[in-house]
Amino acid sequence: MTTFTADLPEGRVWRYGWMFGAIWLIYLIYPLNEILSLESLAARVLGIAAIVGFGVVFTATFWRFRNGHRRGNPLPVWQAWVALGAMLALTTAMSALIGTTGFGATIYIAVLAMMTLPVRQAWTLVAVMVVLIEVAPRVVPSWEPDNFFAFQLLISSAAAWGITQVFQRNHELAVARQQLADLAIVAERERMSRDVHDILGHSLTVITVKSELAGRLLEIDAARAAVEIAEVETLARQALADVRSTVGGMRQIDIGTELASARTALVAAAIDVELPADADVVPLRHRELFGWVLREAVTNVVRHSHARHCRVMLTPSSISIVDDGCGPAEEHCGGNGLRGLGERVSAAGGSLTLARVPTGGFKVEVSAP
Repeated sequence: MTTFTADLPEGRVWRYGWMFGAIWLIYLIYPLNEILSLESLAARVLGIAAIVGFGVVFTATFWRFRNGHRRGNPLPVWQAWVALGAMLALTTAMSALIGTTGFGATIYIAVLAMMTLPVRQAWTLVAVMVVLIEVAPRVVPSWEPDNFFAFQLLISSAAAWGITQVFQRNHELAVARQQLADLAIVAERERMSRDVHDILGHSLTVITVKSELAGRLLEIDAARAAVEIAEVETLARQALADVRSTVGGMRQIDIGTELASARTALVAAAIDVELPADADVVPLRHRELFGWVLREAVTNVVRHSHARHCRVMLTPSSISIVDDGCGPAEEHCGGNGLRGLGERVSAAGGSLTLARVPTGGFKVEVSAP
């Protein structure tokens, strides 16, 4: 049995969906002609009532199945069995009046069973109907066997089952696409969260350090304090531009520019720094990742480590930042920054190592594939 789920507004689909099932009742014209040719008025009335009842049950069940599944409220199996049982009873009544011509209604039962019942139950019902179609005409003297109709019933059932499977696969594909879209949204939100944290965390840390330095210099060296304040303004404007570019998805980080920013931040925090002269050794595919690593590591050194010295080492496939500070409380713990950094590195296929240095201090090292 197939389950379709979609949020659809009330309207034409709800009001006129029954027509998609009713249109197929045109083939009941054949048993109807046979009933209308009966001599007994009572038999004709009974036969017409049976055909009308059959059509109503089929259309109502199809309508309930179609609209229920589209709205995530599938037709219960027990209700399907009630409807199919009623249709079987009406088919029996028609066959009692017009013989094997009434067997044509079993195709509707088989198709509806394939749509509304679990596969094993549906095929069991079809098998029972095939047996009855083959046996009954050979038992009832006035009925003529039709050796081809059982084959038609099986082919119709197989076709209905195949169409149902196609619908189910299409539904599963639609669900998979929606899940991928949802995952893409979640991934984009996590990216923006990491980027905003890393960008603002670094920029605001440097702004705080330089503001404190400018405050101390105001009474000692006003000229230098003015220089620091001007740099704070520049950093603030740059942070605003970085946030805007991050939201727009255009933020570009490069290890070369981050080396210069790291020197500025560490010097402003009165931390001795050893940096490579340039980042030419780093291949293009690793430059953005190493830039994020350096930015986050330097931010933590300035804000949390109480270090006096920091050294940055670069190779074509790795970057390490070592300080002589205290590091985090536990070797593998950290705030949102280190968690976000770990996610970045993992997404790039690399490995992140956070470790204490034997001589004292803390090391952040990333190896890229």
